Amino acid sequence: MLDAAIRAAQPSRCVPPYLPQLPKGRLIVIGAGKASAAMAKAVEHHWPGELEGLVITRHGYGQPCDRIDIVEASHPVPDAAGQDAARRLHKLVSGLTEDDVVLSLISGGGSALLAAPIDGITLEDKQDVTRALLASGASISEINCVRRHLSALKGGRLALACAPARVINLLISDVPGDDPIDIASGPLVPDPTTCADAIAICKRYGLRLPLNVWKVLESGRGESVKPGDPRLPQIETHIIAAPQASLEAAADVARAAGVTPLILGDSIEGEAREVGKVMAGIALQVLRHGEPMNKPCVLLSGGETTVTVRGDGSGGRNVEFLLSLGIALNGVQGVHAIAADTDGVDGAAEIAGAILRPGTLAKARALGISPQQALGNNDGHGFFGAVEDSVVTGPTLTNVNDFRAILVI
Repeated sequence: MLDAAIRAAQPSRCVPPYLPQLPKGRLIVIGAGKASAAMAKAVEHHWPGELEGLVITRHGYGQPCDRIDIVEASHPVPDAAGQDAARRLHKLVSGLTEDDVVLSLISGGGSALLAAPIDGITLEDKQDVTRALLASGASISEINCVRRHLSALKGGRLALACAPARVINLLISDVPGDDPIDIASGPLVPDPTTCADAIAICKRYGLRLPLNVWKVLESGRGESVKPGDPRLPQIETHIIAAPQASLEAAADVARAAGVTPLILGDSIEGEAREVGKVMAGIALQVLRHGEPMNKPCVLLSGGETTVTVRGDGSGGRNVEFLLSLGIALNGVQGVHAIAADTDGVDGAAEIAGAILRPGTLAKARALGISPQQALGNNDGHGFFGAVEDSVVTGPTLTNVNDFRAILVI
């Protein structure tokens, strides 16, 4: 089912149907995100005319392209390579005409990869802000709201640089709700949120941020481009892959195996450990009472949970979810689960997620590992690595967020 979910969101399948007609002028291809290089490769393979471009992707996610320059940079914390590439990308779209078309290839991860701090903020400031946000427990929408108001390109600013050329956005969504403004923090779409919203988020989570950051937000210098701004060019936006389609592909696999699927939602958020407890309750209800359906069945869900970092272990939201799920199930027979990020990276580790089996907790305890202590230390990768149940996919070349499947048999 995980494989099917990833296949459904492959750029080679999703990009070609959305390519535009040949423009009168130039076609400039730009992009940022973990899937952007694979998207660029699909464009090159299917585009009949001339083109040039630049996209920025995560280290290890590059693809061979002849006419589109592929730059690899750091994720989830931005680095100098991403900053330099962002400057080049901005220059590439400057000075275009109304006969030109900018084809934008955006996917999850673009917020960190398109590193362009606004005047008054350094790259080091952005790195500090990113680390603080990732550890705070803030939702991805909240994190991206703050990022937009500290960027020279996000929140519609890159769209202004493209004017008067026409902009076509092809987006692979990794955010709950599939709102374009939250995919890579919306560099080529207008933004209804404000600096005041960003300040409220920082205060809500008690973030200790550099003084330069507070000055930019409080002065209003970080205000993004709003809907209806007359400076914006013509913008056409398409969501070409999203979590729901991947969940439906997984559901088809389950049906073919004689297992009834139930999609609980494609945009589930909240603390990963709390979501784990809730999902355990639903699985137990199936086992004990045949509700909301009889076994064999599989409970499918997507979205992006959060982790408030309390310990110093190695973890990510998917393994945190699974560990909490396992503790709540307490070894009950008949329940198996997998949780993984469809981009192949859960947290900062090169591990997609893990598998939970009825005997997982007993195996860990036999090794002298306490599941409760591992959860308290945010050490999901350490826990599942010790019991040899980590899921390692390598770069998947796409990103439609978390995939969770709980099989009840």
